[in-house]
Amino acid sequence: MTATARTVVIRQHGGPEVMMLEDRPLGEPGPGEVRIRHHAVGLNFIDVYQRSGLYAMPLPAALGQEGAGIVEAVGEGVTHLKAGDRAAYGGGPSGAYAEARVMPAGAVVPLPEGIAFEDAAAIMLKGLTVQFLFRRTVPIASGDTVLLHAAAGGVGLLACQWARSEGIRVIAVAGGPEKCARALEHGAIHAIDTRAVPDIAAEVRRLTGGRGVDVVMDGVGRDTFEASLDSLRPLGMMISFGNASGKVPPVDLMALASRGSLKITRPTLFTHIADPEACRAMAADLFGKVVAGEVTAQVGQRFRLDEVAEAHRALEARETTGSTVLIP
Repeated sequence: MTATARTVVIRQHGGPEVMMLEDRPLGEPGPGEVRIRHHAVGLNFIDVYQRSGLYAMPLPAALGQEGAGIVEAVGEGVTHLKAGDRAAYGGGPSGAYAEARVMPAGAVVPLPEGIAFEDAAAIMLKGLTVQFLFRRTVPIASGDTVLLHAAAGGVGLLACQWARSEGIRVIAVAGGPEKCARALEHGAIHAIDTRAVPDIAAEVRRLTGGRGVDVVMDGVGRDTFEASLDSLRPLGMMISFGNASGKVPPVDLMALASRGSLKITRPTLFTHIADPEACRAMAADLFGKVVAGEVTAQVGQRFRLDEVAEAHRALEARETTGSTVLIP
């Protein structure tokens, strides 16, 4: 009898209601593959983008990019993992919303004993994102100032902690006093409440004595893009790394010149982790921060796998704080 695993699948793009649980065959790993049984699965905005069709996928498709659990079997040529190992991943082919799966081994890394499965599922994709934002995108040094949007979200709270551990000053942007307070608790030096402050850029100028910030990290997209540019100092760097509010319209390059020869980049995590060795090095850097207590996972919500639609609705409504995990 062929083993199966409950898996969340979409057969059309749309709202949370298009996600269905199906029993899918679970085979043996081939060369360069592993089979991992999930103990926890992470929820991310990219899952929403893929479900809705903003990032269109061939259908039918399984969803999910992030998980942690136990390696059940490895295929030929896999040397960095073995059956029985604790492991985690953030990236690779979608399909993490499942009890178990077979997937390429290059995206899967050994998980230290000191990090719980739920914490790993909450931190892998978001934590690797923070790692490339601070380490691999533009040089950011102690004393530099970063404007961070959605600072009370999963990426945001990790970024606040990472910055604090390295002496980087974060001005957090979040919606509501409770979310602002969380960002401050996790290392931000100032917090701008978008519900109370209508002009983010003006407030940034006030907080920086008119100078502006060195770097903006903006995962919100369309709604905050202009304010982000207006918050930068001359020669500052805008990192646009997400589209939570929608896709950013085409950019007039002269708008960068007129604001002070600004720089802009649109990186993706998947470019950075495409090289398995780079992926493992990034994960080791992240895990070092976690084990040292400099960065801690913030699991704000837990849902069962069969509650995935409810989880998506909460994420899209910005009703979540920290990270959200699914428990298979």
